[in-house]
Amino acid sequence: MRLDKFLCKSTEYSRKQAIEQIEQGFVTVNGEAIITPETQVHENNTILHNGQRLVARPSRYIMLNKSMHTLCSNVDGDYPSVMNCIDVERSWDLHIAGRLDADTTGLLLLTDDGRWSFNIINPKYHCEKVYRVRLRDPITEDNADELVARFAKGLQLQGEEKLTLPASLKVVSPKVVLLTISEGRYHQVKRMFFTVGNRVVGLHREQIGGLQLDVEPGLWRYLTEDEVSGFNNKNSEH
Repeated sequence: MRLDKFLCKSTEYSRKQAIEQIEQGFVTVNGEAIITPETQVHENNTILHNGQRLVARPSRYIMLNKSMHTLCSNVDGDYPSVMNCIDVERSWDLHIAGRLDADTTGLLLLTDDGRWSFNIINPKYHCEKVYRVRLRDPITEDNADELVARFAKGLQLQGEEKLTLPASLKVVSPKVVLLTISEGRYHQVKRMFFTVGNRVVGLHREQIGGLQLDVEPGLWRYLTEDEVSGFNNKNSEH
């Protein structure tokens, strides 16, 4: 992780204070003074602050059921931040592994472990996300198979050259489908259905990898060790 992030995780400094301490030369890594906050360090490095060895606090891993009209940000904006739902110390150290739009509900994962979240959001690791999608126009028996095939082949989104990665579409009812994707382009789900001439009127993420949402809207819980480790195996289906 970045050196300033490590300093925050091992002291009570804010990010701004950590940067100041580093730039003033108070931090060494393996015996060398480092004054660049973005320097990447490893937990096995010997990192000292004013001669004192630093040890990072254990990382945190949280599941949150995002409510409608909340923001995936650390501060309030047009709508309240999802961080208002989480009563933990130093919540500003947490980041979201895969954001959702303000009008989208469902499963969020929050952590202060950057390597862990990278395994989730990087499309090359094919971590699948399952969305329950409500549509404006019904899917008929006549076009269902063709639609499923188009999503499986990949779609050409407006303004982009590369097709979307293969996606799995399961029709639950004429206006409700389950969509499984393994990437996270800007407004991807909404744009995919726009491409096929439909419109999303409700969107809820209910699963990431093998982890299914199991808390009520607005509530959260810590992940178990097994749930956390499931995302560390990049070659699995998570």
